[in-house]
Amino acid sequence: MTIKVMISGSGKMGREVLRAVAAEPDLQPVAVVDFLSTEDRIGLPDGAGDVPCGASPAALIARTHPDVIVDFTNADWTPKLATDALGAGVRLVIGTTGLSDAFVTELGKECSKHGIGAVLSANFALGAVLMQHMAAIAARFYGHAEIIEMHHDGKADAPSGTSLATARGMAEAREGPFTRPPTHKQTLPGTRGGETSGITIHSVRLPGLVAHQQVMFGAPGETLTIRHDSMGRESFMPGVLLAVREVIHRKELIIGLDRLIGLA
Repeated sequence: MTIKVMISGSGKMGREVLRAVAAEPDLQPVAVVDFLSTEDRIGLPDGAGDVPCGASPAALIARTHPDVIVDFTNADWTPKLATDALGAGVRLVIGTTGLSDAFVTELGKECSKHGIGAVLSANFALGAVLMQHMAAIAARFYGHAEIIEMHHDGKADAPSGTSLATARGMAEAREGPFTRPPTHKQTLPGTRGGETSGITIHSVRLPGLVAHQQVMFGAPGETLTIRHDSMGRESFMPGVLLAVREVIHRKELIIGLDRLIGLA
């Protein structure tokens, strides 16, 4: 079976997905949709032709009949894309972060209503998923924790979706909040970072970075650090391809890649 894939977004991440999909014998890229698109077609990375490109998801879906749409865009665009996709019976693999809880809840309802699968994950790097899993295991043994997440300077949201998902998983595993030592004086406001469930999250944005995160646990006389680094966008592609192949067999919303690799 050949799975026909539409890519949402023609930026760096979208083109990386296009390259990865085009290289797989069982996957076929059929279109690229981008709300800022001014191109009619986009060339395939291997030079073997091109695919249609446009700004209207509904029009491209009707024209190319994809089985799956892979979306790495922004929180304003993804809900519109999801409406058009699910309405046409097209499955979704979503890596967009910063999506509202209300949208995610509605997405789950719509997937169940239509019997259509979707995969939503804050991070598609398998190492990042393992990092989150190990952090949840460690959370049961420590009372203090902080997260430092580091991304390129073009990332729109802070903190990252991965850091928030990591913190949420840690709090669930611990079955309660962590202890966050009070800061009696901040000479520079905001220095201590944000907080969720007693976990401080620090966000770094610099050119030269891609996606990096470390989770630090502290106890008397010791610390434990769990870290993952994505050096390039190709690190996300094995997870994306796994999700594309798996979502075909699902009839509901799957949140987190961990559920697809047997960790949840």
